[in-house]
This record gives sequence, C-alpha cells and structure tokens, in this order.
Amino acid sequence: MSPKPASRIVIVNEQHVIGSTLVALLQMKGFSARYFTHALEALTAARSEAPDLLISDVMMPDLSGIDLAIRMKEQCPTCEVLLFSGHASNVALLRIANERGHNFHLLFRQVHPNDVLSVAGKQKACSVAG
Repeated sequence: MSPKPASRIVIVNEQHVIGSTLVALLQMKGFSARYFTHALEALTAARSEAPDLLISDVMMPDLSGIDLAIRMKEQCPTCEVLLFSGHASNVALLRIANERGHNFHLLFRQVHPNDVLSVAGKQKACSVAG
C-alpha cells in the first residue's frame, strides 16, 4: 500500500523570500507546496489542482488576501485558509469577512515557522482522515 499524499498547499505572497522560504519549510516536512506572487495566478492553478490549504498575505497589489480567500473558497470549498498580516488594521477587514460567514485564520508577522507547521499539520491530518 502506498503512503497517503501530502496536503497540497498554495502560498501567495509578493515577497519572493517569504514565499520561497515557506515552500522549502513545508516541503521539508512532507507537504506539497507551491508559491505564487500574484493571487490571480494561484486561482488559475487551483482550477487544475485544488489546494487543501491557502496561505496568503492580506495586503497584495492585484487582489487582497481576504478577497483571494473568498474566491478560493468559492472555487475550492474544502480549502482551508491561513492569512498573514503585518498590520493590526487588517483585523477589522477579517472581522467583516467573518461576519459574512468566512472563517479564516490570521497570523501576524513575525510568525514562528512552528505556527505555520501547526496549522498545516492540522490540515494534513484532516486530509488524511477524510
């Protein structure tokens, strides 16, 4: 019997060093991770292979992380969402999304890698169990 595949994770961040570091970290822990600098590219890629987890910055130029998360959930309803923010003001935007029925996780930068792995690990356990 072959092992279960790792969770598919999509990372969206306009800063290459952040995205590539997260991909490397997640791949070392057995996850299948892809990185995009533009939200619309991630949505297009998700049409052919739906992710289990979206990790995105909140503030991006072409589409906010919250708008990306909403569109990703419409396209891939089982995809979990983890948003990053360096600004406390984004909490209000997240609160509005939550009031509209969207349940997204939010971590503030400078997040420890173990926090990311913890959220991804919970998603991986759900994917394997499901």
